[in-house]
Amino acid sequence: MNESHITNILDNSSLENLPERDLLVIRAHVETCAECDRAFAAAQIAALLVKECADEAAENSGNMNPFFQTRVLAAWREQQAMTSVSAFRRLWNTTGALVASMAATTAALAVLTLVFPSSEPASQQTAALVPYSAEAVVLDQDQDSSQLTDDQTLSAIYADDNEGK
Repeated sequence: MNESHITNILDNSSLENLPERDLLVIRAHVETCAECDRAFAAAQIAALLVKECADEAAENSGNMNPFFQTRVLAAWREQQAMTSVSAFRRLWNTTGALVASMAATTAALAVLTLVFPSSEPASQQTAALVPYSAEAVVLDQDQDSSQLTDDQTLSAIYADDNEGK
């Protein structure tokens, strides 16, 4: 037993979690090995220090600054709420006021349009009825003799200008 030291047992688990069989092996070994006795005593002291620090931290958590505790808990709740909410809900939380104001404005304009129509009579513009289409004008080779050609129109317009000179 002096060949195998107990330090690997102490390093792999805490003293509180050791089974009774391992504790018996450790106690038997520390009676014959001074180095392992010091290691076992150090492990016991370390376990006591950790337990005392944990107890002290638990006691001090009640004495914490309430403002700080409130802020930490609020941030934690907000983070938990954000992870459990769907992406559409987060988008709605961000843009909900804008969408609601747009909907209210549209509804108000619709009511004003339907309830209070304009006082001016609606002027209906009708398209002039033209007996010919653009294709007929461009492609029609059968021109009436009563219609003026472009040359005749230009000479009629500019003929008056030449007379004044």
